[in-house]
Amino acid sequence: MNTKTELVRFDWAMKSLLRDKANFDILEGFLSAVLRQDVTVIEILESESNVPDIEQKLNRVDILIQDKQLRYVIIEVQNCHITAYLERILFGVSKVIVDNVKSGEDYREISKVVSISILYFNLGLGEDYVFYGNTEFRGLHDNQPLVFRRRREDKTLEKLKSQDIFPEYYLINVERFTDVMNTDLDEWIYLFKHAALPPHCQAKNLDKAGEKLDVLKMSPEERHRYDLYLMAMVNERDQIDTAHNKGWQGGEEAKAWKIAERMFGAGMDMETIVAMTELTPSEIIAHFEQDEG
Repeated sequence: MNTKTELVRFDWAMKSLLRDKANFDILEGFLSAVLRQDVTVIEILESESNVPDIEQKLNRVDILIQDKQLRYVIIEVQNCHITAYLERILFGVSKVIVDNVKSGEDYREISKVVSISILYFNLGLGEDYVFYGNTEFRGLHDNQPLVFRRRREDKTLEKLKSQDIFPEYYLINVERFTDVMNTDLDEWIYLFKHAALPPHCQAKNLDKAGEKLDVLKMSPEERHRYDLYLMAMVNERDQIDTAHNKGWQGGEEAKAWKIAERMFGAGMDMETIVAMTELTPSEIIAHFEQDEG
């Protein structure tokens, strides 16, 4: 297959193409790479993606998969930084758990939830491009993990670790990926980053993603909506970058004026104040003349 073929961005595909049962194999390939086991997608549950307006900013899809146990998986794609994102994914996981527990149901029926975030921005500091988190109970003194024991309905005992019950989290930082591919997941992240297949791809169903996400196979109407989405995404990023730069510049300027005021109040000469603050002499004179007036 031609690795130069332009593919639909994965964030767009999550909003549209991957909700079609015929394309579940793409999700199955990606989830198998993340979870390191073969999985089958049973259904896509109600979520933020299942809304009429496909251009809306929020993009989260809740999936029910089949592995050794039925598990709920939340996949969320974000292109721009969202305030309190960690709290957002915590809320999303909690909502899935609550929404899928019937009143009066045994708590043992609560399904395990896995949250996977595909991020096109830097969420924090760190050298890696994939981060994993879970809840673990360890001894305060010996640092040994706590192993839970409880009786099954047939009266036999079972052993559990906290990871068997509590949610797991994966944060995938697409833009930090360096294009070095050692695993199946690396090949998927390459697709996320470049909207193209990596050379000599081996990951499960990645070749099918190349076939089904081919931009040239889109109808004129689909291509038009896709182009509008790309334009809107670029505009949104430009607005965020502009606001960030203005905030940074405003903060730096305020800091410079504070320094200038202290130096002027201490009787320091104009040449030194200009050198230390990078303000111009005319700006400084006008500012302090206005204060005196």
